[in-house]
Amino acid sequence: MKTNYTGVVLVLVTFFAISFITNILGPLFPSLVEDFNISLAVAGFLPFSFFAAYGVMSIPSGILVDKYGEKFVMLTAFVMAAIGSLLFAINPSFVMAMGSLFLIGTGMAMLQVAINPLLRVSGGQEHFAFYSVMAQLLFGGAATLSPIVYSNVVQSMAAGETNGVIGFFNSNVPANMSWLSMYWIFAAVSIAMLVFIALIRLPKVELNDEEAVGAVGIYKQLLKNKSVILFFIGIAAYVGTEQGVANAISLFLERYHGLDPVTVGAETVSEFWFMLTVGCLLGLVLVKLFDSRLVLKLFSGAAMIALSFALFGRAEISVIAFPMVGFFLSVMWSVIFSLALNSVAEHHGSFAGILCTGIVGGGLASPLIGLIADMTGDLRIGMVVVYITLGYIFSIGFWAKPLVVNKTIKLFKKTSVETSTS
Repeated sequence: MKTNYTGVVLVLVTFFAISFITNILGPLFPSLVEDFNISLAVAGFLPFSFFAAYGVMSIPSGILVDKYGEKFVMLTAFVMAAIGSLLFAINPSFVMAMGSLFLIGTGMAMLQVAINPLLRVSGGQEHFAFYSVMAQLLFGGAATLSPIVYSNVVQSMAAGETNGVIGFFNSNVPANMSWLSMYWIFAAVSIAMLVFIALIRLPKVELNDEEAVGAVGIYKQLLKNKSVILFFIGIAAYVGTEQGVANAISLFLERYHGLDPVTVGAETVSEFWFMLTVGCLLGLVLVKLFDSRLVLKLFSGAAMIALSFALFGRAEISVIAFPMVGFFLSVMWSVIFSLALNSVAEHHGSFAGILCTGIVGGGLASPLIGLIADMTGDLRIGMVVVYITLGYIFSIGFWAKPLVVNKTIKLFKKTSVETSTS
């Protein structure tokens, strides 16, 4: 099958755009808490608004793709992201922030469902794994870049620049809310993607059995399976861990070590996503050498140790340990997802929809962390939520019983020596 490079480029750019927009909440968290004068528990509902959209829209998005096609769904998704970004940029308030993040999250959920089958068809099934890895690298690259852009924009605005894009921000963003400029950028990215998608012709996608959305009866059947529920919780635990740590980094460094959230905080969040991306490359090698369940146990245990250093170490240790948590989280999503799909014999497309709905876990962790931190007056105690989610992920390595175990490479093969007797 001939590769449709335009389609491949579109999907890769879309992955980049999704991550650039999605992973900015962490660096913004201290500013949101301060400027809206809200508690950590209330602030936790901001990421909840975003990730709740994944819980609501993952399965319906598959139905929309079946009925109207990938291009329509992608255009609709970026329209929602643009509207959500502009509404908040023009009318910044806590209530508007929640509504805006829900709209953006809905758009991102729709895109996640639409672009994976499109990547398979555009790149060809034989190259799907390669392009999927490339997409994840771009996803991580955008997550690394987003906090850096935020830091540079805010510092440029503080310097009083009056020309170009920074001049526009200084004219249209409240002086005490320079972080709001990121939502103008998100709107611009969304509009640019709308134009890009509208101008190109996408290949026709025929969903295979793995990607097809099943009937309601299939979901009911799957939800009666104990393994399905346990892996759903596993996905929720992973996303809750990832977002719980990412959203706490900048705020934690400010509160406990007095480090500037716009510079050091944003840089540490950027390094967290960078290390998570680098770890993905190591993970590709490790799951070819070892049982994925062993890899999951080793990395989740190491993540708990790194988190302990981040929370209880000195400032210079903390800024290194938080990115190391990201490094050890890197393999978890792919290992949990593959173990889950390999644990059921059929209806993988519908099961994948249920697992993606578990992304809502990313919104549940932050309010819980904030609530406990507010009640105890200690963010460190609030982070016990992350130890619980990591503990659950660690347990998956023991109870998972996949029907198909990941194939590993034998580095040393035994040779048999034949002996003869006379």
